[in-house]
Amino acid sequence: MKQSMGDSRFADIENLVVVPGHAVYVAENFKDPAADESWHLEEFQRGEPPLYIGHIRRGVELARLDDRSLLVFSGGQTAVEAGPRSEALGYWLIARHFGWWDAVEVERRAVTEEFARDSFENLLLGICCFHECTGGYPRSVTVVGWAFKERRFQLHRDAIRFPKERFDYLGEADPEDLKKAIEGELRNAIEPFESDPYGTGRSARGAILQEKRRARNPFMRTHPYETSCPDLVGLLRHKGPGLFDGKLPW
Repeated sequence: MKQSMGDSRFADIENLVVVPGHAVYVAENFKDPAADESWHLEEFQRGEPPLYIGHIRRGVELARLDDRSLLVFSGGQTAVEAGPRSEALGYWLIARHFGWWDAVEVERRAVTEEFARDSFENLLLGICCFHECTGGYPRSVTVVGWAFKERRFQLHRDAIRFPKERFDYLGEADPEDLKKAIEGELRNAIEPFESDPYGTGRSARGAILQEKRRARNPFMRTHPYETSCPDLVGLLRHKGPGLFDGKLPW
C-alpha cells in the first residue's frame, strides 16, 4: 500500500515487526549485556534484561523468516538518569552485538523508532516509522512483547482500528513474578486504556497514562510524524475517549 516515496532500500517491504522497548541500555560496552548493571532499571525490573534480549532475538528471527518485513525497535529517551539514549537504540545495538544471531541480513531492514513513551505509542508510532521508511503502510503488523501484555495491545489495535486479521501479537516470556505483573497490568494499563484508549488523560483512570507519558519524556522530545505521515494527523491528534472515526489508510 505505497503512497509516497520512501527509502529505495525498503522498496519491497510490506510487513512490520515491532519490538517495544522496556528499559534503556546504559553500559559503555557489551561485556555483560544481560546484567542488571548494564541497564537503567526500575526496582521491579531487576533480573529482566535476559528476557529483553529474548524479545530482541525473537524480533530478529521473525524478520529473518520474512524478507519483506521491516523490524522496528520502538522506545524513546525515557529516563533522565540514563541520559539522552533511547530504548530503541539500545535494542538495535544489542542485536548487532550478537551478530543478529546469524541473521545479519536483517540489519539492513532494522530501524529505530525513538519517540514512543508507552505501549500505545510503540504500536502507532511504529507504524508511522514504517511509513517514513517505506512510503506506505504495513500489510500486516506483528508485535513481540511480554505474553501477559497481549490484551493491552489488542486494545491499542482496536483504538487505531487496524484490521484484526492483519495483526498478530507474539508473547515472548513473562516476568518471574507473573501474578504481581498481571495485577499491575490490570490496574495500571488495562483499566486506564479501557476508559481512555489514547492515553490522553480524558478520564480519571486515563490521567495515570498521561502522567506516565510526561515522566517518560524528560528530554522534551516531539515526534515528527504529523509531518511525515499526513494521513494519520487526525489519529495522532485525537484525544478520545471515543474512538477515532475518521478515514485511515488501512
